Amino acid sequence: MQLKIMPKKKRLPAGRVPLILFLCQMISALEVPLDLVQPPTITQQSPKDYIVDPRENIVIQCEAKGKPPPSFSWTRNGTHFDIDKDPLVTMRPGSGTLVINIMSEGKAETYEGIYQCTARNERGAAISNNIVIRPSRSPLWTKEKLEPITLQNGQPLVLPCRPPVGLPPAIIFWMDNSFQRLPQSERVSQGLNGDLYFSNVLPEDTREDYICYARFNHTQTIQQKQPISLKVISVDELNDTIAANLSDTEFYGAKSSRERPPTFLTPEGNASHKEELRGNVLSLECIAEGLPTPIIYWIKEDGILPTNRTFYRNFKKTLQIIQVSESDSGNYQCIAKNALGAIHHTISVTVKAAPYWIMAPRNLVLSPGEDGTLICRAYGNPKPRISWLTNGVPIEIAPDDPSRRIDGDTIIFSNVQERSSAVYQCNASNEYGYLLANAFVNVLAEPPRILTSENTLYQVIANRPAFLDCAFFGSPLPTIEWFKGAKGSALHEDIYVLHENGTLEIPVAQKDSTGTYTCVARNKLGIAKNEVHLEVKDPTRILKQPEYAIVQRGSTVSFECKVKHDHTLIATVTWLKDNGALPNDERFTVDKDHLVVTDVRDDDGGTYTCAANTTLDDVSASAELSVVAPTPTPAPIYDVPNPPFDLELTNQLDKSVQLSWTPGDDNNSPITKFVIEYEDAMHEAGLWHHQAEVSGTQTTAQLKLSPYVNYSFRVMAENSIGRSLPSEGSEQYLTKAAEPDKNPTAVEGLGSEPDNLVITWKPLNGFESNGPGLQYRVSWRQRDGDDEWTSVVVANVSKYIVSGTPTFVPYLIKVQALNDVGFAPEPAVVMGHSGEDLPMVAPGNVHVNVLNSTLAEVQWDSVPLKSIRGHLQGYRIYYWKAQSPSQRNRRHVEKKILTFQGSKTHGMLPGLEPFSHYSLNVRVVNGKGEGPASPDRAFSTPEGVPSAPSSLKIVNPTLDSLTLEWDPPSHPNGVLTEYTLKYQPINSTHELGPLIDLKIPANKTRWTLKNLNFSTRYKFYFYAQTSAGSGSQITEEAITTMDEAMASRQVDIATQGWFIGLMCAVALLILILLIVCFIRRNKGGKYPVKEKEDAHADPEIQPMKEDDGTFGEYRSLESDAEDHKPLKKGSRTPSDRTVKKEDSDDSLVDYGEGVNGQFNEDGSFIGQYSGKKEKEPVEGNESSEAPSPVNAMNSFV
Repeated sequence: MQLKIMPKKKRLPAGRVPLILFLCQMISALEVPLDLVQPPTITQQSPKDYIVDPRENIVIQCEAKGKPPPSFSWTRNGTHFDIDKDPLVTMRPGSGTLVINIMSEGKAETYEGIYQCTARNERGAAISNNIVIRPSRSPLWTKEKLEPITLQNGQPLVLPCRPPVGLPPAIIFWMDNSFQRLPQSERVSQGLNGDLYFSNVLPEDTREDYICYARFNHTQTIQQKQPISLKVISVDELNDTIAANLSDTEFYGAKSSRERPPTFLTPEGNASHKEELRGNVLSLECIAEGLPTPIIYWIKEDGILPTNRTFYRNFKKTLQIIQVSESDSGNYQCIAKNALGAIHHTISVTVKAAPYWIMAPRNLVLSPGEDGTLICRAYGNPKPRISWLTNGVPIEIAPDDPSRRIDGDTIIFSNVQERSSAVYQCNASNEYGYLLANAFVNVLAEPPRILTSENTLYQVIANRPAFLDCAFFGSPLPTIEWFKGAKGSALHEDIYVLHENGTLEIPVAQKDSTGTYTCVARNKLGIAKNEVHLEVKDPTRILKQPEYAIVQRGSTVSFECKVKHDHTLIATVTWLKDNGALPNDERFTVDKDHLVVTDVRDDDGGTYTCAANTTLDDVSASAELSVVAPTPTPAPIYDVPNPPFDLELTNQLDKSVQLSWTPGDDNNSPITKFVIEYEDAMHEAGLWHHQAEVSGTQTTAQLKLSPYVNYSFRVMAENSIGRSLPSEGSEQYLTKAAEPDKNPTAVEGLGSEPDNLVITWKPLNGFESNGPGLQYRVSWRQRDGDDEWTSVVVANVSKYIVSGTPTFVPYLIKVQALNDVGFAPEPAVVMGHSGEDLPMVAPGNVHVNVLNSTLAEVQWDSVPLKSIRGHLQGYRIYYWKAQSPSQRNRRHVEKKILTFQGSKTHGMLPGLEPFSHYSLNVRVVNGKGEGPASPDRAFSTPEGVPSAPSSLKIVNPTLDSLTLEWDPPSHPNGVLTEYTLKYQPINSTHELGPLIDLKIPANKTRWTLKNLNFSTRYKFYFYAQTSAGSGSQITEEAITTMDEAMASRQVDIATQGWFIGLMCAVALLILILLIVCFIRRNKGGKYPVKEKEDAHADPEIQPMKEDDGTFGEYRSLESDAEDHKPLKKGSRTPSDRTVKKEDSDDSLVDYGEGVNGQFNEDGSFIGQYSGKKEKEPVEGNESSEAPSPVNAMNSFV
């Protein structure tokens, strides 16, 4: 029998029949025992996108189970991967996992590619996902020269980061030279792209070490950008600078910077678009500049932001929505506002979706002759395409199986045999990803077996549920029966619940539920039994709970907790304080039933909990303890320490000195440490630097000193509250000069011209000079030659230019510091290059491969490195569209450029126009510029689908004809083959009639339609076609004219006198009847009409039932002749899409929100009247009639 879905629970009937569970469950609930023959199942595999560490061996996982055990094979980039031919690749025994040993030799880049594992045995083959192997990359920053930035106070600024592109992308952060993160605020913040944005700059922003760092977590490396120097000057400083260079008339005003309304630094413009995938984090960013600093607000134009998934980052400049879904699409608006105004930017968000499962296929176990189905349903945006494979081969080319039939996302099996066993793969894919699922069909004939261990003992607490397991297997699927007692008495109570996996649930176990239970599994091949045992225990209870207590400080308190539990279980009683363990203090003692706390302190107050636990249950009870003081005392005053004083310098040596001081008052908080700072009055007067820290118990410190520095020291004390003010400065102490102990850093050699070498370095500061007369000895020689070092001594500068060098030759460079005392240690040697020149040779062997009407691939041979004459930047493709004869007189040809970084020798040209002729050439690029172009290579793109016709007009309407005139498509994208015209009539209720399809030759621009209905509106759909397919359509509507004779006969009945008189008489009669009924009802009692109604109750009128409050059937008067049919829910339109004249034309549903109209408890209608919803146009003819006047009258009365 086929395995089917069964409801989650099924209660046993109360009769005397045995308790039988007919299991109709998902096949996934059955786990095929591994000792039975079964196809392979993939149990473990590496992720689809697998980024590996290039420093470690590559391990690609593929584990599978099956009977017989499966064998494994691999493909790489779609072809068989023979691991025996590669000594670095091994497969683990009994597994499909590959280990690529690149630690001993080889490179990770060699093994980049798409891998797929196949596990195969005699019953079929299962395949893994496509595993894309890519090594992680952490490239260095591109060398660049950063000029210092000088800005006026209040101006905006963006410091670019532009990190190198790594894999995976780097994490960006800004720090200074001391590796301290730069402070950020509403005024200064880091954008999503890594740039540092200033809404307005202030003097405190001045610094020379704005450094952008890129951290690559996969390789645990950090790359650093060159420091950026920023100086913010006031108007007075700016005027001083202008005064030295310009006339007196060009001074700035006294105000530092004018206040201004906000403008956006990012994004640009008034609107932008963002696309995100379902399930990802949507990040929207708006950063504005202005003075005062703008504040950012966010709204969603057509809805509200999801409360539980919306987060604000970066001082509300970034809006994040987690687990984004299609419902989050829409327009989001960020508003930047300050005191001078506000601006907004609209971000249009579109949420796409990679495929996700609605119903993944599941393993199917069938016995010979049974039927079954595999269902594969997925959704995405765009809608995914479903394709089937069998044993890893597309099902279209797989061997035919007469028991198998494919119906879209479903495979239907009928009368299966053992040869039908196989593994099927379902692939659901769209442009954003794919899903791959393996599901086997295993045809077996096996008697039942019970997988739960025999004589399993279950213990539960009374009045709680009990679950007795009976895991089973068999083919055909067995039925399950449960019995209780040694004599096999059948279960017949209604207190049991059966689950689809064979488990028996006792919702409320009682003492008499204790006993032996037997599970019996049967199918046509045999029977299996298993016994389990159930014991029901008494619950654990707290008989005496601890009570709330208030005690004075220093006294004793006792909490009592008496516990009762089942005598066959062991109970453990634990005391907790504030949900944590009791303090490890001898003042806390615990005996059998009590917790005693002696010498109570203030911090002993809190919540004390008695928790009793057994192996089956636990209970707890709590009480509060409040500690009060016998007599109140004033609280001490805590503050930072007072500054130290009496600083003294002793033991003054060349490179050390001893500093001593006297501590100030600690203000009731012990001093934890002293911080010592120094000032260099010779080189940086007024700036204090950190020197050392010592513990709070010391009052002296031995300080190490540098040569040629005029020292002065100060000390600060620190406690738990904070740091004191600095002490007064000590006396000054000038150390002796010495030779430099370090050399310049950041030494580089780059040519600015083809025949020079520019050597640069970061000079030593005054503190590092160690003496007067600081200079530098610059040395250089060619790396690949035997020349001696050439040296020159220069003043305290940061650059030296060597002229007359060969073009782009590697040089060895070193820069050594020296002063009047001597030289610094031998410097490190770095390598540089002389200047670059333009490349000499063009790329050769250029080929073009046209892939489709808008995309082409270009290939070329790389240029020899010697001919590049510089650092290879990449290759640049110039391509342009060939001019038509009418355009050849134009001098300018619009050329497009694509640059491919690095040493790539191929690239894609996207965005080409279909059915066009192009030419291109390729050039190599180095740091100097482009080389010569390769010979022009011509190619053509194939036809594409055309654009919509340029115009469509309907002229000369008559009674039964319309004439259409149009202009061909502005972009035919090929040779037009024909036009397609579709049209359909529209009736007075805007419903569409049947669609008519008409083909028109491509050389026509006018067409007349005849035999149309008079005075009828028609809708037209018109599009052109090429051999590539149909283009976009253009629509239009038009109306045929009305017959004048018929129009003259039509008379507006509402203007006729007799009709107006009739309506007035009807209204008057209704008013009189209402007055009479009102008078009769007020008098009370029965009246003749009432008696007749009581005696001859109208069978058509169905009153509300008083006993259950349900409604009688609602009918229109016109339904009397139709067997008293009740009003039907939903649509009353027959299946042939026409409306019967005799049916009621009105429905309560039409006046509510679809089928969601509601009634009050008294039966009154509370759905909001919204009119009938407009129906979408369909092919066919539907009619809609006005509500029946008789029904309307019934409703009124």
